[in-house]
Formats: sequence, C-alpha cells, structure tokens
Amino acid sequence: MTGRRGKPGTFTRRRIRIAGVVAVSFLLLLTAGAGWLYLKLNGNIDTFDAGGLSKNRPGASAAGQNVLVIGSDSRAGENSGLGGGEGDVGRSDTAFLLHVYGDREHAVAVSIPRDTLVDIPPCRLPDGSWTAERQHVMFNSAFSVGESPKGNPACTQNTVERLTGLRVDHTVVVDFAGFSAMTSAVGGVDVCVPKDVYRGDLNPNLGARGELLFPKGRQSISGQKALDYVRVRHGIGDGSDIGRIQRQQAFLSAMIKKVRSQGFDPTTLLPLADAATKSMTVDPGLGSASKMLSFAMSLKDIDLHDMKFVTLPWRYDGNRVAIVQPDADALWASLRADRTVDGKDAGKGGTGGRPAAPSPSPEPVSGDGVKVSVRNGTDVTGLAARAAASLEERGYEVTDTTTARTGGTASTVIEFGPGQAGHARTLARLFPGAYVRGAAADGISVTLGRDYAAAPSAPPSPAPSASAQPPGTLSSDVVRGARSADDDPCANLSYG
Repeated sequence: MTGRRGKPGTFTRRRIRIAGVVAVSFLLLLTAGAGWLYLKLNGNIDTFDAGGLSKNRPGASAAGQNVLVIGSDSRAGENSGLGGGEGDVGRSDTAFLLHVYGDREHAVAVSIPRDTLVDIPPCRLPDGSWTAERQHVMFNSAFSVGESPKGNPACTQNTVERLTGLRVDHTVVVDFAGFSAMTSAVGGVDVCVPKDVYRGDLNPNLGARGELLFPKGRQSISGQKALDYVRVRHGIGDGSDIGRIQRQQAFLSAMIKKVRSQGFDPTTLLPLADAATKSMTVDPGLGSASKMLSFAMSLKDIDLHDMKFVTLPWRYDGNRVAIVQPDADALWASLRADRTVDGKDAGKGGTGGRPAAPSPSPEPVSGDGVKVSVRNGTDVTGLAARAAASLEERGYEVTDTTTARTGGTASTVIEFGPGQAGHARTLARLFPGAYVRGAAADGISVTLGRDYAAAPSAPPSPAPSASAQPPGTLSSDVVRGARSADDDPCANLSYG
C-alpha cells in the first residue's frame, strides 16, 4: 500500500473518538452508481497488503457479498488538523459489516460497537511476524495491532471473520479528511439533534460547556461540523457509544438519500468521487476505479427502504460491551441464508424479497458407508462426542473426534475432499446454516461451531419443514431497532 499519511510517531491514550467516520464514501459510491468515474481516479486509491489475511477463512458465499467498512481516525497527514488529538497511530472506533443480498435489491449494515469484547486471531505485524491470539479484548484494538499510521485492516477483517463465520469479500477504510471533503462535496447533509450540543459535549476534557455546536432540531451540516456531529456522544442520551452508533446510522441514511436525490449531476458527483477515492484504503480486489464502479453499478437497484441498519445484539459488561447470544449468531445465520431483517428470502434466484415458499418435508438422511471426522470448534465440552453419537445413529462412520485449536468458531463448517461433494451436501442437511467447501484433504470433516452448540441436545435433524421457524430468525429486539435509509432523520436517534 502506498502511504500519504506521514511517519509513525508517539501517541497518547487520550482519544477523540470518531464513531461517525464510517466509510460514507463507499456507501455513496454503491448507492450513486456514478457511471462517469474517470480512470484518473485510480491514482487516488490506496490498497492494503492482503498477505495479512488469515489462511483459515470461512468459505465464500454463493449469493450475497460482505463488505467490511472501517472508519480510521489517524492524525497523520491531512487528518492532523481535524481530530484534535496527538500522535498518528491508526485507530478505529467505527466499523460495520455491509451485507449485500444475492438479489442485489436489499442490503443491511451491521454496526459493531468499538468496545465489544471479542477474540482477535493471530495478526501480521509490519515486520512480517505474527501475533499470538488474544481473547476477550476490545474489538477496535484489532485495527491498532502493529501501531502503524495506516492501521491494520487485515487484522480487523480476520477478527470479523472469526466473530461472524462470514467471509468478508472486500474491506474499505476511510479517513477523517475524506469524510469531511465528501460532506462538503454533496452540499451538506440534513441531520437532527435531540437537544442542544456544546463543545464540552464533544470534548469532556475541556472543563467547560463551551460554545454551542448544534442547536436542537433539524439542520444541514458539512465539513468539520459533520465530523463533530458523528463524533459527539457526551450530553446526548446515556452518553454511550451505542447511542452514537444510532446517530451515525441516521447520518449515513441522510447522506445516501442526499446523493440519490441529486441524481447523475457531474458537478456534484465528480468532486464527490474525487474526495471518496482519495480517502480510501481498500483490499486489492477493489483497488481500481473500474473495479469499484463495476461493484457499485451492480447495486444501483437497492431502494432506500431496502437499505437497513442494525447493531450487533449487545449488553453492557461493566464499561465494555458483551455480545448477546443466541441473538448474534441468529443474525449471522440470517446473512448466510440471505434472509432480510423482516424474514424474506433475498437470495440470488430466490423469491425476490418475498416470504420463502413452503417446501416439502425433507427426505431422511442416511450416512451408510460414509466416513466423517468431527472437530469441536467451540469451548463447549463434549460437543464433538454429542455430534458423533448422532451421526452414528444415521449410519455414518465417525473416524475420530478432536478439539480444534481455536475455540471461537461461530458457524459449523463442512469440508470435503475429491469425490465427496454429494455426500457433503447430504451431510449438510443435518447442520442447517453450515458452510460447505472443498478441501485438499481426502474425506469429509465437520468443525462444529457455536450455532450447533446453541441447538437443542437432541440428534440433528434434516432442514426443518415449512411450519418450523427458519434458520437465522432474528430476535424482536434486532427487528425493532432496524433503521431504513428512508426513515425520518429525527427518529430513534439515541439509546438511553
């Protein structure tokens, strides 16, 4: 990756948190479908080294795509005058996983709170060495591994894949300066503030109330004011990052709506594209304007109402955030199944966003003559033995049961060797929502995830009948908290 942001330096732990500098730029390119992007924009785009990605990744989805969006608040380069802090180590307090459904007519962005306690898998350092796995640490610390001004997007991507069991197809990082320029390029964004907000709410270390930043009510903001809006969290609601995420989602919705309303006006879209691409660091798969344009144009049919925002199911754990199960795993399962927030099938070749049609009762599964190895990918004792006993009841020959080296697997994975694809697909009917992928090794192996651990202890059954609840059914809390891009900008602004 080429760098524009200056050399690493000493940094303090005092942070002016960015929670709103999510990669608005990327969403704008997705929703605007700017067909006139010139090849000269290629020179604006940085790429990060994909060599830091894990070698043990989830299988690719057959339908939808997943894009990890990270907001970087490095103080290096042009960002130095915008964040109000010291030091230039790349930090990120904002991230979401954008899932684009297979029908290319629906999408959902899942915000991951920065304080969420997760396991961070081994990550590559700038010198080429790899860290040890870290457990039960803050999610946003993954981006700072290696203390580089460019951050460590590969480490964050590895962490999200470990957390969700979903393969991340693309990763995009956006910085302060680009975000500020984009909001100015569109002529400002309409937002709503639930109460008067002062400088001291943005920076509690100020020691005084300070000047009025935002009066209560609707207003249009851009540039530095937009940065201030998406960063502020004190003095609104309960002052938490969760509330700030809700305002961030409202801001994104308003910005997407603004770009859509302006249509294909080059006087607006050219400076917007220039600002967006200058602010981006992307994976090599999106490392040119033509690649980004191709992906963006494939998403032009997503209606504002069908662009949703949700937050990873959470609860407070002291001054940190814990993940609520099984709600979180149900959310990831719904994305794997390409089911929308309101429970519709939006997969490629599916039902076009309509409720899935009833299917006939499944045929019994017989494993006569099929050999399977079983690994426990969780920290639940005895899980492999439980699955083995159930498989043997159906005629499978279980060759061995072991415990995987990592105990944080979210989703069950079935791997098959040459000539075993048909047997693997049949076996997958006993593990709804499991990934099925080819492998170099012979035979079939099952690595059990938390989804299997959370299932009833009865023997696994074939895929449920039409009368049963489909896999990945979301909790009512997740559904109620969802925001559409066409929602009232003054609605549901703050938790607490």
